[in-house]
Amino acid sequence: MQISTQLRKFFSTLTVLTLMVAIAPAAQAETIEVTDMAGRTVMVKKDPQKVVIGEGRMIYSIALLDKDDPFKRIAGWKDDMVKFDPDAYRKYLDVFPHAKKIPSFGSPYSDEWNIEAVIALGTEVVLMNLGNLLKAQESGIIEKLEKAGVATIFVDFRQDPTQNTLPSIQLLGRIFDKRDEADSFSDFYVAQMKSIYSRVDRIPLDERPVVFIERAAGYNPDKCCSTFGATNLGRLVDLAGGRNWGSSKTPGFSAKVSLEAIFADDPEIIIGTGANWAEANPATVAVLFGYEADEKMVQERLGALANRSGWPELSAVKNGRFHSIYHQFYNSPYHFVAMQAFAKWLHPELFDDIDPTSTMEELHDRFLPIDYSGVFWGSLAASSNQ
Repeated sequence: MQISTQLRKFFSTLTVLTLMVAIAPAAQAETIEVTDMAGRTVMVKKDPQKVVIGEGRMIYSIALLDKDDPFKRIAGWKDDMVKFDPDAYRKYLDVFPHAKKIPSFGSPYSDEWNIEAVIALGTEVVLMNLGNLLKAQESGIIEKLEKAGVATIFVDFRQDPTQNTLPSIQLLGRIFDKRDEADSFSDFYVAQMKSIYSRVDRIPLDERPVVFIERAAGYNPDKCCSTFGATNLGRLVDLAGGRNWGSSKTPGFSAKVSLEAIFADDPEIIIGTGANWAEANPATVAVLFGYEADEKMVQERLGALANRSGWPELSAVKNGRFHSIYHQFYNSPYHFVAMQAFAKWLHPELFDDIDPTSTMEELHDRFLPIDYSGVFWGSLAASSNQ
């Protein structure tokens, strides 16, 4: 009886020790140290279940990792996707109707953001855009969240997307415990970008056309024009074998430019950006690209933009080199699709075998929980400007 009792105590102690050894690594793995896109070292809970995103369009990236349900860990967001990309919002809502219940907290960089409500949700992580780092620092919101035990992580798909998209995806992959998904998309991203990089180097500088990007073309019918500097879509123009007109006008991310300057320089190619802004701004004459767009509407709106006062005299319009593309590519990890479209417009013979439509289809089939539909880029047909 004595031996039996001792054995029971021994095995009981052994079991406790075994459980402690097994649990210890798991407990340590709950919190990890990461470096975000602002260069900040942050301790963050691994695989958080309550995340607040400072911009709704971060769903474009999160969907690559949480394909089964991009909204499952989203405790709150800003409603910019609802307002400025309603096609995408409705597309996701059809598959994930519970997304409609996600509360909107507005912009975390303004007075409208209710930090107390965010904390009360039990939020573990707040994701913010790198472009708003200074605003977040000046508002003191990072420190307030930190004191409440909420980690703030900065990601970037807009300020310098060609440099920061993969690090941002890998960062989210680590935090969400979705490293395999992050690696898989990263491999796809590199392959798509390399399909252009590998050929552009052989294009002489004098054979690279000057390209003017009209940012949000026609969003406000009576205002023109805004363009990109040497980053974002401007950078994609350069990487696709062109010379971005806006890079010579501003050292910054974007700038307002005059019609007189555009008309005087007469760029060889013009590319506008558009999205379904009709619900946010019913007066808009922009090309309403997105999952619900159709070719007829695209041509009608491209034709109207090309026929604005003075524009028909531009070389790009006369020569059929007037194009437009989905605005939201500028703020998503899918910008390689835009770069492929650019490459075909800039150097159609060199990139004859590149098919951005097939790329979009593969992106959706392999990585996204929604199917591909609609129209996301277009070129002015000859008959549209007659």
